[in-house]
Amino acid sequence: MITLDYTRTCFIVAACCGILFLIQLLYLFIVYARMYQASRKQTQEAANTGNCPPLSVIIVTKDSGSILKENLPPILEQDYPTFEVIVVNDQSAGEDEEILKLLGNKYPNLYHTFIPQTARYISRKKLGIAMGIKASRYEWIVVTEPTCRPRSNQWLKNLATHFNEGTEIVLGYCGYTEGKGLFRKRVKADNLFQSMRYLGAALNHHPYMGIGKNLAYRKSSYTHHKGFAEQLPLLRGDDDLFINSLANSNNTAVALHPDSFMEQQFPPYKRIWYEEKVSRLVTGNFYKGTARFMNGLETWTCALFHLFTIGGLVLSISCHEWIFTAIIAVLWLIRFILTMVIFQKTAHATGEKSCCIFPIFDWLRPLWALLIKIHYWRRTKTDFLRK
Repeated sequence: MITLDYTRTCFIVAACCGILFLIQLLYLFIVYARMYQASRKQTQEAANTGNCPPLSVIIVTKDSGSILKENLPPILEQDYPTFEVIVVNDQSAGEDEEILKLLGNKYPNLYHTFIPQTARYISRKKLGIAMGIKASRYEWIVVTEPTCRPRSNQWLKNLATHFNEGTEIVLGYCGYTEGKGLFRKRVKADNLFQSMRYLGAALNHHPYMGIGKNLAYRKSSYTHHKGFAEQLPLLRGDDDLFINSLANSNNTAVALHPDSFMEQQFPPYKRIWYEEKVSRLVTGNFYKGTARFMNGLETWTCALFHLFTIGGLVLSISCHEWIFTAIIAVLWLIRFILTMVIFQKTAHATGEKSCCIFPIFDWLRPLWALLIKIHYWRRTKTDFLRK
């Protein structure tokens, strides 16, 4: 008959908690705290307003309607010496073309074209950006979307601060507008967390992706890389996969001054956001380097830490092993406090006032990641290819 040694079992569980705790702390201080630290530093420093090379802003629109009318003027009215805004219309069935013509009469730096109907079997978003870049006159390209608008008329100037010699890519932050409801708070928390992850990695000289809502890169780098040639059949990849293949430790900068931020409207339907999450998971399978493994390691060590904490507390309390109870509880409390402090400081630095569900988000994000993964497994490969 085998007798269970409860003291030894509690020791093993506590040791596992300790190892997982250390892994989580490494991610917190090396990756997730970097965004807040860089934002605070850039806010305190005076922007180099003399570095304002001409640039082109590229936007691909499809059935954006009144959103386009609302968000384009803040872009066109940027306090910047020389820039153009090129909008590529993707067969919009609504009033996009009429809005673009009306705005074109008011703003001489607005240009617009359209994607031909004959274009098939490739991502129309990538084709639209490629057309905009080909039509652009300037070296620096800034990419955003119709649902996004700058929080300041100094947006372009703050991006241009990082247009230095040797820099080919500038990553920027894009949050969400304020909104009520638990789902919207979850979306805002998830967006901030993902930004802390990929921008933190870039600040540590390990860039692996970008978001095409606040992103800049050199036209010459795009041309030398042959554009999106490697990812044309995929529906997505015009931002994260392109940056993943182009970025390195020396050519990527991150703009985190509050005036460099963009904000986007919430998707009208939940399924749109879920589809975006699944699509990001698809393109993540093509990442070069260790980013996919490192992100997965953080997520699942977080899940295991919570599970071992619960199991360890139940076991040690039931066995009256109070020393192990105290050790496990202290480890959980230290991680919880540090996580909340870093999240809240980053939320404050980025103006995300309603990200108050971080405690819930921290507990449930591994489960949500698993659910998204299951949703992805149930799909077929052709669901993510241009038909």
